[in-house]
Amino acid sequence: MIADFNQYLAFDGWKVNRIDKEISFSKAGKINFESGSEIKEDDFLKKEFSEISLDKLGLDGVITDVLNIRFEEIKKCLTIKAPLSVIFLSGSSLEGILLGFALKYSTEFNCSKLAPKNKEGNIKQFHEWTLNSFIDVAHDLGLLKDDVKKFSHSLRDFRNYIHPYEQVSSKFNPDEHTAKICWNVLKAAIFQLTTNKIKG
Repeated sequence: MIADFNQYLAFDGWKVNRIDKEISFSKAGKINFESGSEIKEDDFLKKEFSEISLDKLGLDGVITDVLNIRFEEIKKCLTIKAPLSVIFLSGSSLEGILLGFALKYSTEFNCSKLAPKNKEGNIKQFHEWTLNSFIDVAHDLGLLKDDVKKFSHSLRDFRNYIHPYEQVSSKFNPDEHTAKICWNVLKAAIFQLTTNKIKG
């Protein structure tokens, strides 16, 4: 997972280092993909995030307005170096966006083989779904590709450190680079959601 996640640091020349439960970052220059090819900053940014627009998601107008406000707050938090706020806002925004897609394409989401079920074997109501389920079903439907699915799960894991005791037990101390990763994962997810079509 760390090797995959390092791909998202290519734009800034950083890489993730993990020793046991401690996570740190170091300068790495160009990041290699598993195929052995290299990606440059400009090419990566142009390919992934050229036209990110919440309006293009086609969600309810009120939700879109709230998400736009959150985006502005994320940018402010990046500027003042408040990494935990960026992580939590990015994770909750991704969950809100995927819930919006589930409501928009309720039949498709409910019919996915990965849709979560209750003890009786019935599909759970959307308000009972976890971010994990939303990510997996969105990937199953072709809305998210393999890379963003993996990175979205990493963002989900980081967001779980909203619980102080979880953060302490895991010795997780995010900095501005962690925040920048999460922000770009969110933007990459939005990019794919606006460009990919549901399979079938």
